[in-house]
Amino acid sequence: MIQAIITSILFAMSAVSAGRSTRLLGAGTANLSRLVLATACLALWAHVWGQGVTGIALPWLLLSGVVGFGFGDLALYASYPRIGPRLGVLLCLCLAAPFGAFAEWLWLGTRLTGYQIFWGATILVGVSLALAPDTRVASGARTWALGIAFGVIAAIGQGGGAVLTRKAFDVAAQAGQHIDGGTAAYQRILGGLLLTIVVFFIHRWHKHAAAPQMTINPGLPWRRAWPWVVANALFGPAIGVAFFQWALAVAPTGIVLAITATTPLVVIPFTMLLEGERPTRRSLLGGLLAVLGAAALAYKQPNLLVPHASTLDRRGE
Repeated sequence: MIQAIITSILFAMSAVSAGRSTRLLGAGTANLSRLVLATACLALWAHVWGQGVTGIALPWLLLSGVVGFGFGDLALYASYPRIGPRLGVLLCLCLAAPFGAFAEWLWLGTRLTGYQIFWGATILVGVSLALAPDTRVASGARTWALGIAFGVIAAIGQGGGAVLTRKAFDVAAQAGQHIDGGTAAYQRILGGLLLTIVVFFIHRWHKHAAAPQMTINPGLPWRRAWPWVVANALFGPAIGVAFFQWALAVAPTGIVLAITATTPLVVIPFTMLLEGERPTRRSLLGGLLAVLGAAALAYKQPNLLVPHASTLDRRGE
């Protein structure tokens, strides 16, 4: 599953870039800027080499973008200044795997095995251990709790968006159509961009502009922020999500999300180098435990999902 492994590396680089751009520009401006830039890059690919905005799977991919890029990413961005990019990504990605598998069970009828339940619980234990407050946390209890809540919402968005993408690829396959990862990422980001723009200008209208208390330097210091915005756009919603869509085209949601849950381990050296953040032993132990659970799910890929009659399950075997 090389696509999912590459995705985790790209997402880690995007998370660190997002942390920098969020502190400089504010969550709303940073998120909208990277989505606009990523949309332009993906549009070039989709309209020149891909399928543009055509195909039977378009409605499903747009909805996936609203759930994942829209609600999911807005919540993830809101978690960064409150619990940090490393813990925000850890919470989102490690919880997204069981959420996504649970959604497939409810919607697509995929039965969960005892093996999956055990290692899914291991992931949750690891996340809880990593996020347990300690004396080194600078934020207050309310801020910390709110950050965790945003992280959980982001995980639900990530898992739900992935399941919708799987449905989109299944619909396209049944119609005899092929969707490349770049086109899928483009069609998906359009839905997320629309919701993000609406939310952004609602905040503007109310003169709150996406939690202004999270912006350290007033006046939108673009000179310092633009490299981080570009890096965030390329590593995250552009190239990163293109690989993510590619991975979802060839493997079940639970497997892909479990592998991308290794992103927090990749984030740690970046945050240590760029942010000066020193993770506690508890955070490292919890992260390792969570990734162990994710790796176990990936290792037993044929046993992760009990096959049903759907084409999704047959492709995941």
